[in-house]
Amino acid sequence: MAHHHDHPQHDHTEIDFAEWLPLLEQEAELFTPLYARAAAWLRERQPEPELIVDAGSGPGVISCLLADTFPRARVVAVDGAEPLLERARARADRLGVADRFTTVQAELADGLGNVEYPADLLWASRSLHHVGDQRAALSGFARGLAPGGMLALLEGGLPARFLPRDIGIGRPALQSRLDAVQEEWFTEMRAALPGAVTETEDWPALLTAVGLRHIATRTFLLDLPAPVSEEARAFVVTSLTHRRDKLADGLDADDLATLDRLLDPGDKASLHHRPDVFLLTAHTVYVAVKAG
Repeated sequence: MAHHHDHPQHDHTEIDFAEWLPLLEQEAELFTPLYARAAAWLRERQPEPELIVDAGSGPGVISCLLADTFPRARVVAVDGAEPLLERARARADRLGVADRFTTVQAELADGLGNVEYPADLLWASRSLHHVGDQRAALSGFARGLAPGGMLALLEGGLPARFLPRDIGIGRPALQSRLDAVQEEWFTEMRAALPGAVTETEDWPALLTAVGLRHIATRTFLLDLPAPVSEEARAFVVTSLTHRRDKLADGLDADDLATLDRLLDPGDKASLHHRPDVFLLTAHTVYVAVKAG
């Protein structure tokens, strides 16, 4: 499975969450149609959860979506970064769900913190792979489930595509080369995590190994064809800007020059002006349940 997102964790530098918050929110808001379909699919399997935990919630966009999808549920957003949780609380207040929305600051490697009751639904979206020992974290998730509770694990899928293979500047297949460098970066990031353990990314097998019963897998598509909205175009620009900064050491001079042209607002061939910019990606959700 590909790892295609641009979350800032474990970038080997001190993270300025005030700087990263706009990107995290921008992506989650743009991807909301995908997450909404996933949430509706989960509701068919767990229609009336009393407590939902969003493990690795970030700024709470999906947490609040879950609160909207399950209007009788209490939602707890768990994240290690207080600035993100502060933004999540503000979002819940703005959307009118604050009366049944709380936050817990905790690192996922250490469990779910002081979540008071076991969860009927635990959602973990692209957060598990930021934990060194993923199997141990999954065991913690399983312990945090109520009997009959359900874990929805979003990991993998397909890398996002923004542009045609041949864009008329530079060598064709730029995004494929970016993906290859991204995968190397991801492997190094995983290896550098505290307590890192190498695991075969067979998520159903790992879910089974921690005592859960894997019941379903489904992949959800986000397809925003050209011409994209200004919001989608802004996300593509921001995403490739961060990727250019993060992956520069692994790219050759020609690809860096192409990226610089794509990111230059004054260049007519840039992302700011191109009519062929689109957004196409897919996220995979694995669902498992705890014995009742």
